[in-house]
Order: sequence, then structure tokens, then C-alpha cells
Amino acid sequence: MMKFIFSQLPSFVVALMASISPLVAQESVMVLEAYSGKVLVASNASAKRPVASLTKIATGAVAVDWATAAGADPGTLQITVPQTITLVGGPNPMNLQPGDQLSLRDALYSALLGSDNLAALTIADHVGRELLTRRGKGGDPVVEFVAEMNRLAKALGMSSTRFANPHGLERQGTKAFSTAADVARLSVYAMRRNAFSFIVRQPSRQIKVSGAGGNRSFTIRNSNELVGEPGILGVKTGTTTAAGPCVSVCMERDPLVRLKPDGTKGATPRRLIVVVLNSPDRFNRARGLIRQGWSVYDPWLAAGAPVQDKKRELIIVPNPS
Repeated sequence: MMKFIFSQLPSFVVALMASISPLVAQESVMVLEAYSGKVLVASNASAKRPVASLTKIATGAVAVDWATAAGADPGTLQITVPQTITLVGGPNPMNLQPGDQLSLRDALYSALLGSDNLAALTIADHVGRELLTRRGKGGDPVVEFVAEMNRLAKALGMSSTRFANPHGLERQGTKAFSTAADVARLSVYAMRRNAFSFIVRQPSRQIKVSGAGGNRSFTIRNSNELVGEPGILGVKTGTTTAAGPCVSVCMERDPLVRLKPDGTKGATPRRLIVVVLNSPDRFNRARGLIRQGWSVYDPWLAAGAPVQDKKRELIIVPNPS
């Protein structure tokens, strides 16, 4: 994604890659069971590094949270493409032009399924503008939106994360980073939102844009190759030169129903979050980690889910208001 930017800025790429330590240059992995918080697999999971379009998980979560709080219907709320999209490089699959309009939901489909940077910026501009108005403030709406992304990260305990924009492209003079562990936290949180999880599990979606030339429609296909496989619920892919190929995946199994000592039945929900950063074969790597994750989780649960050191063995993701 956006490789041409780096070909135009070779000195920037050289400087950026030189600043990445050998540790960070390696793959980072985190596998987490979402309901219990049990860490199942972790490798280089706390190394700070670029995460490309996995940034858009935060963009989508903030937008969905705002719509819920504001009582806005993402399917009917029309948002306007800002003039500032001309400053963002990369593919423009919908040929978005300043002044075009589309629903917030369709913008989320394009950003989360198709990894559309311009759609992500359009979301940030609209929601950021609304936040500024409600707070009686002035300023740049995208900056306000990104500040909200960082507030969410702080509230979730993502202590090694900093967002610099809503799309995840590296920019000269800005520093954005996260970790596999923090992306797992973010993914757990986002997948709790039905409006978010419904979007990222779709293999494709037809969306509409209105502009000066009339209405036009596009089919957006999910860039996550695992979507459509049994139990896969999303969530997001990302690739840049600095970040390498990345993916966060959510897989769910049917709840485990067991008989309690009192004779009643209890159900244990089961959901894996798998985060892979900088893996050239990210999808097959994620498939293997899903199998590995369940192979660790199943005997742990059967043994009564023992925990000796909560700080090391569990990641509990809060649900901040």
C-alpha cells in the first residue's frame, strides 16, 4: 500500500529503516483469547513499530463510538469528502473528489474492507468537526479526531501506541507506532461493537457515492483473505514499506457448554484475536497461530483456567465510556 510515496522519498525510507532496531525488524505476534484475556502466544509483542492500516481499527472504533453517542445512523448520515484528501497519496478506488458525499457506513466499508485512505480521512474530518462543535472548540477536525484515537488508546491501556493520522501512512516528520500486544487490545475493543464487527466480517460490499456527475456505485472487497473461512469475523490488514505485511484476525468458536456442580448448564464464550506484524506470509502465519492458540487455550480451560501471574498471563481490556 502506498509504495510510490517511498519511491519519491528514498532518503526518508533509508532514515526510517535505519532507525528500526534488529528486534523491531523481526516479526511481532500476539494471540489472545478475548473473553478471558488469556495470552496464548506472544513473540516480540511489545516492540514498538509502524502498523500501517491496522491504524484504521482505531479510526473505525472511534467513528462507531461517536455515532452511538450522538444517536447518528451511519447508514443515513451523509458525510462530505474534504479538500484535504488531495494531500493524501495512494489509491483512490472510488475516484473520490472534494465535495463528494457518501454515508458514514459506506465510508467505513471502504476504509475497513478496502483500506481506503481517503475514506478514512473523510470519516476523521466529519467526526472531528462534530467533536469540535460539541466541545465548543476550533481547530483542525482531523487533528481532533486523531487526538480522540489516542485518548481511546490510553483508556484501553495501549501504553506503547501513538497515532499520527487516521489512515496509517507513514509521513515525514511524524512518528506513529504501536505493538502487537496493543493492536490485540484495540481489536478486542473494536470487535465488541456490533456495528464495527458487522462491517469487517463482510467479504464484499456495494457502496454509493454522490458527486457533481451524479451517483456512482462501487464494489469494495475485503482485503483480509481469511474472511469467509469458518469462524473468521474480521478484522483488518495493513501494509507499508516500513511496517511490512500486517494483519489482525478475529476467530470465534461456539460457546463451550458445561454442566455446573449444581446441575445447571453454563456457557463459556470463546474468541481468539491474532495479530501478526511484518510477516511476508501473514495470512498463512495467522492460520497457523489460530491453530496454535486453540491448542494452548483448550487444555488451559479444561484445567480450570489457572492463573499464577495476572500481569504476565492476562490482558484485560476495559470498556471505557
